Amino acid sequence: MHFRVWRATRRFAKMIAMRSFPLVAGLLCCLASAPVWAQELHCKPCWHSFVKVQIGDSSSFSIQLSNTGSKTLRITSKSKLGSDFSFGKFPLPVQIEPGASVELPVIFKPVARGQATGVFTLVSTALDPRLTIKLDGTGVYPELAVTPPTLNFGNVTVGSTLKLEATLTASNAAVTISSDPSTSPEFTLLGLDLPVTIPEGESLSVTIQFTPNASGTASAKAGFISNAADSPTIEQLTGTGVASASHSVDLTWGPGAEGIVGYNVYRGTGQGGPYQQINTALDASTNYMDSIIVGGTTYYYVITEVNSQGQESGYSNVAKAVIPSS
Repeated sequence: MHFRVWRATRRFAKMIAMRSFPLVAGLLCCLASAPVWAQELHCKPCWHSFVKVQIGDSSSFSIQLSNTGSKTLRITSKSKLGSDFSFGKFPLPVQIEPGASVELPVIFKPVARGQATGVFTLVSTALDPRLTIKLDGTGVYPELAVTPPTLNFGNVTVGSTLKLEATLTASNAAVTISSDPSTSPEFTLLGLDLPVTIPEGESLSVTIQFTPNASGTASAKAGFISNAADSPTIEQLTGTGVASASHSVDLTWGPGAEGIVGYNVYRGTGQGGPYQQINTALDASTNYMDSIIVGGTTYYYVITEVNSQGQESGYSNVAKAVIPSS
């Protein structure tokens, strides 16, 4: 009983073994004759960010398309989503040999501020017929900032000047300043040779001068006209003109020798000269008042004698006068 079962089992195993070989051979045959698709389209990169592009300008980039298979493929159509993006020159159809590459130019030209996205699709004869490329970018306006936003010159003597500096900074893109008007002649902008361009992220110093022509508070605006979105960029200006203190120098001297008909008065700002005559006519008296002076200055005076023949003596001894600044 057990012997028969063994023999039957043995015969069944032998039958299975004999029949399994044709089955495997047939499977190998079918696999060998199956078609091998050798057309593969790849992109490098498949995503690109244009980062920041000024509105009204455009930026281009090239995507590399490669056939990594062993048979020639063809790109037959193209499409896109996103109004800020466009194809560069890429006429269809395009044929790519095995191992070869072509460049796909793409362009970002923002029409509004903020981030934009785009999707480019290529249809080809590759195994995966649709290739998707994603793009993004940010549209920006150039901006110009001025610091400090207000310049306060404080008290400045009428007729004198004070200079302060402000800093102009460009952001998002380069900024070109074309004009810098001031609303008051008492405030003058110095040091800008216009037009001038400030590169993105960089700064430029500008000097502003206050020259009050009357006592009292003066205010104005300096406007920097540029291609920035916030043009004109305004700098607030303020200052107070104060009247200069009234100072004069009174000079007296002893009379000269007989025959002297008058005297000349000379003034200098350095010990030992040079000296310049300040009286407009021969002074017959022995005193003189100098009222055309500047506060905070030290003056040196000398006198000469003139006789009836018009002969002039040498300089007298030197008199020094220190004028207060206020």
